[in-house]
Amino acid sequence: MIYLDNAASTSIHPDVLSAMLPYLKDGYGNPSSLHRYGRLARRAITKAKKQIALLINADPSEILITSGGTESNNTALMGVTAMMASKSQDGSSCHGIITSQIEHDAILEPCKKLASEGISVTYLRVDSSGTVDLSELQSRISDNTCLVSIMFGNNEVGTIQPISEISAICHKHKILFHTDAIQAVGKVPIDVKELGVDLLSISSHKLYGPKGVGALYIKDGTGIDPLILGGG
Repeated sequence: MIYLDNAASTSIHPDVLSAMLPYLKDGYGNPSSLHRYGRLARRAITKAKKQIALLINADPSEILITSGGTESNNTALMGVTAMMASKSQDGSSCHGIITSQIEHDAILEPCKKLASEGISVTYLRVDSSGTVDLSELQSRISDNTCLVSIMFGNNEVGTIQPISEISAICHKHKILFHTDAIQAVGKVPIDVKELGVDLLSISSHKLYGPKGVGALYIKDGTGIDPLILGGG
């Protein structure tokens, strides 16, 4: 068989499998435990965060490990809007999200849920090449807009969006910018500091890692409410 669906999912690279096997077999400790097994597991997580951070030029403290790209995207959208709403008693501090019509369902479905809860969601059109119109983005920003989410690279046609330009527009208006970079990380160079993004989603199985693992870059100082409570 010739496999031509790597945009959907990749195999686990032999080096990744070798790195994982000790923790699937012997290094099974709870990273929150103080004993030797726990400390070994904690060390492995710390190393993994450093490696992810190095890939996108972030600080390890800015990396949140998730269960995959979907959780990363949901956490970004719903976590930011929840945090923004909690800043004022009537929730008026965040009533608007801007995204595009060609986002992945892991963005579009959370947007639908947020819209049902009273958040205004604006969907930007794209041109024949799948690129968002920066002038339309400028014109659709309002005083209530708190977050813009535009994917880095499209999973269907491969369009790379003008991320740094979008980021500059957002920051000019003091708006947070999230990018779903799941199809881009590991394929094109990404530097979160140069791009100026506030949140960025990653998925392991798109770049020869295991399924069920992802990450969310959250720029230091960016307020976000967790979706899942009670764990470490």
